[in-house]
Amino acid sequence: MASMRTLKIFLAVVRLGSLAAAGQAVGLTAAAVGQQMRALEGELNQPLFSRSGRAVVLNPSGRRLVLEIEDLVARWEGLASGAEGDELSGTVVMGALVSALMGAFADALWVLRQDSPRLEVKLFAGLSADFAERVQRGELDAAIVTQSPRPLPASLVWTPLYSEPMVLIAPTQSKMAMPGEPLDMLRRCPFIRFDRETWTGHLVESALRQARVQVHEGMELNSVEAIVAIVQQGFGVSIVPRLANVDWTADRRLRVFELSGVTVARRVGLLERRQHGRMRVTQAIKTYFQQRPVARVRARRPRADAST
Repeated sequence: MASMRTLKIFLAVVRLGSLAAAGQAVGLTAAAVGQQMRALEGELNQPLFSRSGRAVVLNPSGRRLVLEIEDLVARWEGLASGAEGDELSGTVVMGALVSALMGAFADALWVLRQDSPRLEVKLFAGLSADFAERVQRGELDAAIVTQSPRPLPASLVWTPLYSEPMVLIAPTQSKMAMPGEPLDMLRRCPFIRFDRETWTGHLVESALRQARVQVHEGMELNSVEAIVAIVQQGFGVSIVPRLANVDWTADRRLRVFELSGVTVARRVGLLERRQHGRMRVTQAIKTYFQQRPVARVRARRPRADAST
């Protein structure tokens, strides 16, 4: 019978997509991982992977077994940790936007770890679109991502957790002449844009359409944190999601404005497969946000003539 270690190695191969990467994660050579996977296939009397060069991809039989193996490993880790009652234990592998880790999701993780000290959370930071593919492949148990601008595969489900309005940010000390009105700032100052190919980038474009302004393009970045840093240094202005639980109004280098007529908001939620082995953990995260409202820090409102 396959050992629990072999099943954990199987899940590592699924998450990481190669024998070498899985070997590094579990402390074995790629050859040893390959032997373990062939032995597992022999015990189950069926191939689990489609092999091409160094890459290994789950075949239909392998995909069907992932959920059951995840559940077996999660149950074993719960027993081995000595967890009692409904306490969460074992390991959950998640992705999260860096901006989510700066604000509301970080608070949720803190409470989750306080309530379940035997639970280990492995986090990867990145972009929503990348996480969607990794969750679908089973590399991640779940991810905190922006709502997709396109329909998701039927195997995935996205649950909204909180929303972040899109706001204008401008420096208090600029390297160029700064107009007094927010929409004039957008028209005349270099615009620091969030990467158009990302899900948040689509929201920025929608906000600009609602504001009915043509911007003067400056830089294009794929990180809210990097954009904020560039704006703080006076190199331009930007439209970004106002991060939940982060008080930009207390930053003396930054001015934050709500834009009249702009209703676009970034909706942040939890993305997971419809069935997976760590659903008790993801349910705990969803329950946290249902029971605790996310703090809101209001931005300045532009004067009435700013929308003309």
